Amino acid sequence: MKFLVMPGDGIGPEIVPVAVSALETLNRKLGLGISLETVDIGFASLETSGNTFPDEALEKARDADGTIMGPTDTLAYPPLAEGGRGPSAFMRTGLDLYANIRPAKTRSGVPSTVGNMDLVFARENTEGFYADRSMYLGNGEMMLTKDVAISVRKITREASLKIAEAAFKLAMQRRRKVTIVTKRNVLKMTDGLFHDTVREVAQDYPEVEVDDVIIDAMSALMVRTPDAFDVVCTSNMYGDILSDLGNELAGGLGLGGTINAGDDHVMAQAVHGSAPDIAGQDIANPTAMVLSLAMMLDWIAAREQDNKLKEAGHRLGAALDAQLSKTATQTRDLGGPLGCKAFGEALVKRLEDEA
Repeated sequence: MKFLVMPGDGIGPEIVPVAVSALETLNRKLGLGISLETVDIGFASLETSGNTFPDEALEKARDADGTIMGPTDTLAYPPLAEGGRGPSAFMRTGLDLYANIRPAKTRSGVPSTVGNMDLVFARENTEGFYADRSMYLGNGEMMLTKDVAISVRKITREASLKIAEAAFKLAMQRRRKVTIVTKRNVLKMTDGLFHDTVREVAQDYPEVEVDDVIIDAMSALMVRTPDAFDVVCTSNMYGDILSDLGNELAGGLGLGGTINAGDDHVMAQAVHGSAPDIAGQDIANPTAMVLSLAMMLDWIAAREQDNKLKEAGHRLGAALDAQLSKTATQTRDLGGPLGCKAFGEALVKRLEDEA
């Protein structure tokens, strides 16, 4: 089994090695048979190849069983014509990673804004309001004049079906509730199509409770009654915004793990950005990256029916929960004393000491 590693920009080269070290420990202890290959993306590859996401990166990812991608600083990239490709967009569309699965969960020992939260966002990943994903050729944003800009949103039945199926399958493994989040009272055709398609899929899952919430109300209800939600099924931009809110309420974006998954490929990628303001200072929290890896191990284990990978995902998640449960072993953003490197070393020691 082969995993591809893309360190990324900013804090990526600090947090990705923490996840990789944990994986190497589990690989050795459990005999997982995983080999690792690293390929540069972002500013590192821009310097060497003139492109922030070279063609070989996508080809290597297509041949890998899973990809670990660090955060990227796409806002600072040059224009596309000058080599500024968005790695996330190219991976998600190039490998049809249509399901962005983003948990938001309060954890013992971690300060949070809300009392109890354990929900998962099933976010459609390949279209919506994202300008780099809504056109076959060209960009979904256009300047009609220097004073007028417009943006095209794409919602398709096919993509809506895929994310709906992913959401209901996830709900069947959890508390059997799906909340559809749209703005269909205003965007009656696009959000109407998304809503109606998810409702159609719901008919195949009579065991699952389904409700509908408008996005602005959802942002308030997540603060007021976060324990009322289980799986949230929504389109691309809504899911991006709401999942950031959820993770911040649960303790911070540094805790936001996620996978981008399709039928055949999966990528682990933290929710947060590259945080260039703290890069190189050894103060980044690598939790989100490690959680993303644990999620990817679980996803591949389910696909391959691999009990060793399932055990690896479980051990990694349990070790992380144990480490986060005490202030003495937390990172500084959570009130603890540890830097990024020390946190990773402590996590590896937990995994090493486990019978």
